Amino acid sequence: MSAMEEKPALPTIVQNDPWLEPQTESIRRRSERFEKTLAEIREKSGSLAAYARGHKYSGIHFNPTARQWIIREWAPEAKGISLIGEFNHWNRDSHPLSRNPDGIWELKLEGPELTHGDKIKFHIHGADGSRLDRLPACLTRAVQDPVSHDYTGQIWAPEKAYEWKHKFDPAAISAPFIYESHVGMAGEEPRVHTYREFADNVLPRVKKAGYNTVQLMAIQEHPYYGSFGYHVSSFFAACSRFGTPEDLKYLIDTAHGMGIAVLLDIVHSHAVKNISEGLNNFDGSGHQYFHGGEKGDHPQWDSKCFDYSRPEVRQFLLSNVRYWLEEFRFDGFRFDGITSMLYHSHGNRAFGSYDDYFGEDADEDAILYLKLANELISEIKPGAIVVAEDMSGMPGLCRPNHEGGIGFTHRLAMGIPDHWIKLLKDQRDEEWNLDELWGVITNRRFGEATIAYAESHDQALVGDKTIAFRLMDKEMYWHMDLENEHPVIERGIALHKIIRLITLAFGGEGWLNFMGNEFGHPEWLDFPREGNGWSYHYCRRQWSLVDNPNLKYQWLAEWDRDLIKLARDRKLLQAAPAQLLHVDHENKILIAERANLIFIINFSPDRSIPGYGVAPYKKDTHSLLLDSDEKKYGGHGRLDHGVGYPLHSDGQIKFYTTSRTAIVLG
Repeated sequence: MSAMEEKPALPTIVQNDPWLEPQTESIRRRSERFEKTLAEIREKSGSLAAYARGHKYSGIHFNPTARQWIIREWAPEAKGISLIGEFNHWNRDSHPLSRNPDGIWELKLEGPELTHGDKIKFHIHGADGSRLDRLPACLTRAVQDPVSHDYTGQIWAPEKAYEWKHKFDPAAISAPFIYESHVGMAGEEPRVHTYREFADNVLPRVKKAGYNTVQLMAIQEHPYYGSFGYHVSSFFAACSRFGTPEDLKYLIDTAHGMGIAVLLDIVHSHAVKNISEGLNNFDGSGHQYFHGGEKGDHPQWDSKCFDYSRPEVRQFLLSNVRYWLEEFRFDGFRFDGITSMLYHSHGNRAFGSYDDYFGEDADEDAILYLKLANELISEIKPGAIVVAEDMSGMPGLCRPNHEGGIGFTHRLAMGIPDHWIKLLKDQRDEEWNLDELWGVITNRRFGEATIAYAESHDQALVGDKTIAFRLMDKEMYWHMDLENEHPVIERGIALHKIIRLITLAFGGEGWLNFMGNEFGHPEWLDFPREGNGWSYHYCRRQWSLVDNPNLKYQWLAEWDRDLIKLARDRKLLQAAPAQLLHVDHENKILIAERANLIFIINFSPDRSIPGYGVAPYKKDTHSLLLDSDEKKYGGHGRLDHGVGYPLHSDGQIKFYTTSRTAIVLG
């Protein structure tokens, strides 16, 4: 074969994982389609970033030079559109838009006709003959009537723009320690809390606890509070329940001043099916933003599925990515529901081989969109953190586009919390298989950064239980004061500390915690709904529990704080994956090394062994850096912190390993 006929080099992700070689053509096809689409976009628009400015063209904008409002909307099969609102007494005939050949409708108004705060809608005569009042697709402010719960759009053009005080570069976050948060439930009172309250009251707690990243849920406007923000209606509007857009900017600005990155939990995997406030059947065709027919319905989520094959839909979503990065200065995203996007089956099946990721079930249109979105993010904000919520384990998901990957920076280790819950539900801790536990916690694709977590908001929801509540349950109501000893509480606190340490230390290159779980927040999380009398009692965070010096919650909070401090100081999550040094099944002891630290975990409920030995990687004297049995963490204080751990002549270090204790030597 001549040099001209040589086969092209294998994609990098195949070179790094030879088992992917049978999938080479599929990987190349995805890459070639991405490169071709990107080239077409750049030829037409100059750059991908310029292409992702659809929200600057569509929507409602004021042109100060011409002193006029320009209203545009893409609705290719609509028969007619008119602007209605307070300014024209909701007259459906007085302000019609005109359609151009590309399906864009347009209206220009003189400056005084619309003012900041005016409520507006579109009246759309649909292709199906319907006549409905709808919200503009690129609306940046939607407000909900407190009585009727109906939404209207609102002109948002304050005279004075928000003045940012702090600059922040997300590239400064070498390993994310993520505090997963929901603004509305972030206070203790039984009500919806605000962006400014979160900035002033919660961010200082996040900083004190050592987290360097906040992930905000439920920011994109959604009609039902109890959806956790995952049924989005207005993709460009910050949730008005929590305050104004300026209030959200204040939150992010305040975080940046503390050195904290802020991620948006972005939902591009589906959309609310509601007609009145969402995008469903917007132009009356039944297939504008979403697939037509059954393909457009998500049966598990009761929502609508985007048609990623349409360039206009891709541009809408890419523009949405750019908007949140630039308008609000988010430092990246957690992309929700990626598994549902990646496969026509929405991932509702087993994945047994690499063929399952690259066969006919793979949604190549959605994959193209995700590759474009990650390329755009890296262009606009280099160093941004982009986390994929994927249950399937798609190879290359967190490798760059030029390597044949999809471009995310991190993926969630979704199997770890599932395994912890399974263990806690089905087995006593003395029955846990340490080999299996090690395998689950360390099982991740080489070279693809992973966010480890023991539990997230999913485990906190009513119908499930947090780890703390699963360990201690109703006993937390009666035995959490310092003077009240109880075996269930003692066991629960000991295992809570161990579970978080082993997951953080060995599970990935990042860490995630849902707010309040760091101190063992009791009970479940339940949004106000008809079934609970629309109560906010379980939809809040009880900070007073950890603030009370007479309660045991402070022990867990201090352990979490010191664990994170050690991990950050020693660059634990930036280090190579942990190496297993020793497993003792009889005594329930697991020992591993990472970042030149030795982690010794004794799972036994009753075996404490003096003079236990292990051959370390680091061949000199070790010090005791962290000890879950310290009294300040609710332990028994059985170890002497004043002694060192020298290397003995047999090549081992000797130590006293106490029951249900995790220690770290360094």
